[in-house]
Amino acid sequence: MKGVLLAAGGASLWGGSGAAAQYLFSRTDINTNWLAAMRLLLAGALLLLWSTYKAPHQVRALATNKKNIFYLVMFAVFGMLNSQISYFLAVKYSNAPTATVIQYLQPVIIIVWLAIAERHWPSRLDNISVVVALIGTFYLVTGGHLNTLTLTPRAILWGVWCAVAAALYTLLPRPLLEHFDALAVCGFAMLLAGVCIIPELFIHPVPHLDLLGWLLIAYIIVGGTMFSYTMFLQSMRYISPAVTGILSAFEPLVATLLAVTLLGTRLTVAAVFGSVLILLTTVIQAIPMDRIPGLHHLTKKEPWN
Repeated sequence: MKGVLLAAGGASLWGGSGAAAQYLFSRTDINTNWLAAMRLLLAGALLLLWSTYKAPHQVRALATNKKNIFYLVMFAVFGMLNSQISYFLAVKYSNAPTATVIQYLQPVIIIVWLAIAERHWPSRLDNISVVVALIGTFYLVTGGHLNTLTLTPRAILWGVWCAVAAALYTLLPRPLLEHFDALAVCGFAMLLAGVCIIPELFIHPVPHLDLLGWLLIAYIIVGGTMFSYTMFLQSMRYISPAVTGILSAFEPLVATLLAVTLLGTRLTVAAVFGSVLILLTTVIQAIPMDRIPGLHHLTKKEPWN
């Protein structure tokens, strides 16, 4: 129960940050890059301070080894920074529910990438996931009609790139996560990514916000980043990665509920249907089919001839 609450709570905090960002982009003059810089710098610093307190030897090892630094820089620029900015831009040009759901296309991108990199055909389960995700994307983007688009080309572009960035975010830190605590790796990467775009804090003026606006920024940094990362990663101590992956669906669920009830976002039946199919991809990938009698053949991968 503790693991379930931590995973669901962390994913919910993530989803809430998407709705908070949608409010800021639609009702204030805040710049996306300025907000990304604030989030990365402050959340990264907080996570790194916490990691230094909990495991100082790991932080020291990450900061003093050239190979580790190389992996950190790659993860920070192409994973962390890329995913943060593309997600905010996807929210800005569409809405929090749509951006969050499209981000969940990342399993499909990872399936294709690993098939090419490891030179094997996707398993039957992976093929099912790809087909389900593509059908869901079709309904989300077109509303079920071939001659119309329910999203602008800019929203589609940043949404798809957000999914690509999320895939890079998942793949790039794998060599580091085999040896180091995830909080230390994420804290370092966030801080490095924030340093890369420090000029954005000076290029763009400080936004004119009321108290609610500043509270939402504080929530995005502390609740939607630091606490969400900490809770979600801590949940893996108590429950399996498969259950954690399924519970990550709370992120788009909370983003949708907040956007619809508080921000007046309207979703069509086709958009909801497409969103459910895309999220179903994550559930399919999270279920350990290889451990279920009679279904293990679904996960078998054949090498290229």
